[in-house]
Amino acid sequence: MAAPLPPTRLFAAERGAVLLSCALSCAGSALLLCTHAQWPELRTRPRQLLLHLSLADLLSALSYFYGVLRDFERASWDCVLQGALSTFANTSSFFWTMAIALYLYLTIVRGSPTGTGLLWGFHAVSWGVPLAITVAAVALKKIGYDASNVSVGWCWVNLDAEDRLLWMLLTGKVWEILAYVTLPVLYILIKKHINRAHAALSEYRPILPGAPALQPRASVADKKLILIPVIFIFLRIWSTVRFVLTLCGSPAVQNPVLVVLHGIGNTFQGGANCIMFVLCTRVVRARLLALLCCGHCGQLAWPGQGSPSSWQRPQPHRDRDKDKDKDKDVPGPGQTKPLLPST
Repeated sequence: MAAPLPPTRLFAAERGAVLLSCALSCAGSALLLCTHAQWPELRTRPRQLLLHLSLADLLSALSYFYGVLRDFERASWDCVLQGALSTFANTSSFFWTMAIALYLYLTIVRGSPTGTGLLWGFHAVSWGVPLAITVAAVALKKIGYDASNVSVGWCWVNLDAEDRLLWMLLTGKVWEILAYVTLPVLYILIKKHINRAHAALSEYRPILPGAPALQPRASVADKKLILIPVIFIFLRIWSTVRFVLTLCGSPAVQNPVLVVLHGIGNTFQGGANCIMFVLCTRVVRARLLALLCCGHCGQLAWPGQGSPSSWQRPQPHRDRDKDKDKDKDVPGPGQTKPLLPST
């Protein structure tokens, strides 16, 4: 590994951009957690995995926010604490992202049953491995000041550690590079399978005009979750570029544009997930708008097939009683479908 470069100086505009990214990621992750808690209908298995990814992204963004705000210039107790938290959360985010891709591959392509055992396995690996690595790094005093050459103001692997390359790999980079290889392969296999399924369904729909629309094996939520690896690679690649430049001893590692892209890429994962799975998901967005604007989200019916056109506003009880007196053909409560079927 080349000799360490001089510390990268962070300008106020760079710090402001990264702090804003951290704040937006925290808000996005918190909103994902709130929607999961508010509406049980969203608690499908794919969104449970997204929930755990959001928890890791929230902790990561909070720790990065503190690090950028402090802009450490030397090792200290809070530098080590911040570095440990961000190492754990960031590595856990890598594992949960790969866990989601693996889950989608097993359920959509392989059709394998996914019980609680698989979920507990994801928990053991995605929380346990990062925790073990972080504890070992702190115990061996490998976490500390890194001169912002492989970070953006926060602390990570101690610049003075002789085996810093090994610990840079163990505490993040090896899992990041592994994700770059694994995720595109799984994504391509999933996408090909979905395209084949859609083609097969389109052949049979014309001869079944009176039948209800056939549902593909992959739900809308599953399809959207496929985009997580794409977002992950786009956001994380700048960190990898700076890591390689640091290994080569290139002064380009201090390029302001690259520094900002690195800072935003490492901190905005939670915000990107919120945009896709809250703001760009019509049923969730509609419920949020109803909650914020009208305060009557509890009166909205959950669409049985996930289509926004099937949203209905239930009749008040008094109006229903009047209608019963006027027209006895109105079906009773036992004949209607539940308003909020589980998804």
